[in-house]
Amino acid sequence: MDKFVKPKKKGDKTVPAKLKPSELFMLIDADPTSRKNEVDLADPNLSKEDMSKVKVGEYTPWLIKQYLNPTTERAFGEPGFEQEVRLMKERFMEDLYKVTDDLKKFHRFKGRLPVEQRDINKLSPDSLFDAVKDFDLTMATTSKAERKQLPVHPGAELGYEGENWRVIKIEDKGQKGKEAACFYGGNNQETRWCTSAPGLQWFDRYINKGPLYVVYNPNDTQVSPTTGLPVERYQFHFPDNQFMDKNDHQIDLVKYLSGPMAELKDYFKPEFAKGLTAGSGTDLKIDGFQHGSIGKFVGLYGLEELFAALPDTLRQIKIKNRDSDVTIKIPKSITRFKNLQHLVLVGCIDELPDYICELENLNILGVMNNPKLNRIPDCVATMESLDFINFKDTSAQAPSTLAANGWTEMETGMWDKFTEDED
Repeated sequence: MDKFVKPKKKGDKTVPAKLKPSELFMLIDADPTSRKNEVDLADPNLSKEDMSKVKVGEYTPWLIKQYLNPTTERAFGEPGFEQEVRLMKERFMEDLYKVTDDLKKFHRFKGRLPVEQRDINKLSPDSLFDAVKDFDLTMATTSKAERKQLPVHPGAELGYEGENWRVIKIEDKGQKGKEAACFYGGNNQETRWCTSAPGLQWFDRYINKGPLYVVYNPNDTQVSPTTGLPVERYQFHFPDNQFMDKNDHQIDLVKYLSGPMAELKDYFKPEFAKGLTAGSGTDLKIDGFQHGSIGKFVGLYGLEELFAALPDTLRQIKIKNRDSDVTIKIPKSITRFKNLQHLVLVGCIDELPDYICELENLNILGVMNNPKLNRIPDCVATMESLDFINFKDTSAQAPSTLAANGWTEMETGMWDKFTEDED
């Protein structure tokens, strides 16, 4: 407790504690080798005296390390990093019961694992699961026979039936919906979705935000003996941007809906569109086409569809592509954003069309890191409101009209309009 939940003094500064007491207690409780000696670790009023009765298990340090150092897509210092860390920590706690089950298997079957997998400190939660997933601590359970005969379980509805894919939609927030989520997740035996674990409250948390979608190929001959459903299945929850395979690992939905699940692209379009309100108002920011509902929407459907769904009051559009194999076309409809002042397109375009000059209030134009962009329209030099252009790391040459109209090159690819006020 002193190590993790007490703030530390460093000179005149106080370093915040690494963990809240409740977090530490949950991690100790999740270790199957911890001996609690009748101490309720869920009690928020535990004292040091209470905790002195608890024997911390051998896997608790590993659990603490995994919680404090989650794996993230964004690097430290990048926009959205801290928010992603918070989200990953929430999901770690949400899935803690799964890690406990995996640790039980690890503790019991460690001697049957390859030597390189017997050190818990060399494993992540995902690699731990991969190492022990084929071991079973209990006999498999079976569902009610009559449920196997039902085309759709009560509490759910058939959302889509196609040549290769079936979509089950669950939006009932009551007991029937929960039973349907448990059934399609195989009661947490056939999948690792927390929404399918009987007796836990994760279903309530998710369903109150929006519907759950279970996706599988009805033609798949590899089926689970318990439910009769295909072994391979997926669960989508759009409000939380969670698109999971049966092992509860995130899939790249843009690639799936552009590839093997292409027939579902139009079906899921309304769900993506619901998230576009995040770009309403004055600013639209997209940081990669596989991050957030807006980014995924553009990656799948293009800017034309996005612009059609946004208000004409936009003043700023910033799109940064982290996915090198994805580029977008700037549609003619961008010209309806008459109040647009900043347009920044990083690593996402191959062409800058002439109609960009119809944005009469544009003040800043940035088209950096677009190596296939080989032309900047001559008309940008005469845009009255435009003061700054950045086309570094492109193949484009500066239009001769820039210097002729009083623009100054600050450095290669960066131009500033000379004004008398600046003089």
